[in-house]
Amino acid sequence: METEQYLSDFDFELPEELIAQFPLADRTASRLLHVSKDGKIEDLTFRDILKLLRKDDLLVFNNTKVIKARLNGNKESGGAVEAMLERILGEYEVLTMLRSSKSPKPGTKLFFVKDGVEGRAEAEVTGRQGEFFLLQFTEPVLDVLEKFGKVPLPPYITHAASKSDESRYQTVYAKEPGAVAAPTAGLHFTDELLKDIKALGCEEVFVTLHVGAGTFQPVRSEKLSEHKMHSEWYHIDQKTADAINKALKEGRRVVCVGTTSLRAVESAAALEEDNQVKAGIHETRLFIKPGYKFKVCGAMVTNFHLPKSTLVMLVSALSGKDEIFKAYKHAVEEKYRFFSYGDACFLEKKETV
Repeated sequence: METEQYLSDFDFELPEELIAQFPLADRTASRLLHVSKDGKIEDLTFRDILKLLRKDDLLVFNNTKVIKARLNGNKESGGAVEAMLERILGEYEVLTMLRSSKSPKPGTKLFFVKDGVEGRAEAEVTGRQGEFFLLQFTEPVLDVLEKFGKVPLPPYITHAASKSDESRYQTVYAKEPGAVAAPTAGLHFTDELLKDIKALGCEEVFVTLHVGAGTFQPVRSEKLSEHKMHSEWYHIDQKTADAINKALKEGRRVVCVGTTSLRAVESAAALEEDNQVKAGIHETRLFIKPGYKFKVCGAMVTNFHLPKSTLVMLVSALSGKDEIFKAYKHAVEEKYRFFSYGDACFLEKKETV
């Protein structure tokens, strides 16, 4: 029987001044904390990842593209409303969180505007799914977001999204629009660094997992066995699945760039009894916490995560809880920069995990 784990076991003190509010000018200038498979800690810079990668490693990147998912406007009655998209369901339909003084009922018309932009976008509330609302727009959603939307910076970043955030809160390899939060481990890579990684002899593949607004939702259950993960959409094509399965068969290391890439490949491997990564479009609610047996990932690149978050539980599962908390304590003492615009870690899977 699995031993119960508790939310309070994953808390730690984080000085507010260590929460990065702005990205560095050079993506690769971030610091990199290396936690080896035997728990040793090493302070590096991000370009030192070239020393940590092996020539036959397979790197898995998430090529999702952040959409301008935050919209502001008014209800037909005049009351202010803010929409934070969770997911695009179709060309004209979205699932979204809505903030307003009164919860809008089905049939309510909403009008979204943006300072400095002419016109407005119109949508109708067509129903609800739990805490989310269904909206039907009168014009294609992606066109509306590009014209009237704002970059959905995380709640712990206090400045309003600027023009520079539109490029910096996006990976250089972003391709498939649909995420409402960036896969932030990828923010440290440049085209030049990716070329250098290829020159080492590493293989690169891409999956798509559209990060939802639920990624910022806190865990509300003290008992982790009672927590239900939000659902996220992901796609792994046959070429990528074949490459990952080939690497595993050959005993090569799979390095996941970010928690989203990791959750996608581990979810896809869980679909098959032989732990082969299965191609296709799927939904995942996979909750990775200590005790989880990894099927694919041998190491990962990731940023530093929030106290008591499912992501700090995930990295604890990979590298060991004691090892991660020792590393995070070191990072706080050495004033590493935390969260989306912060520094990175290179975590190896613990030998005994």
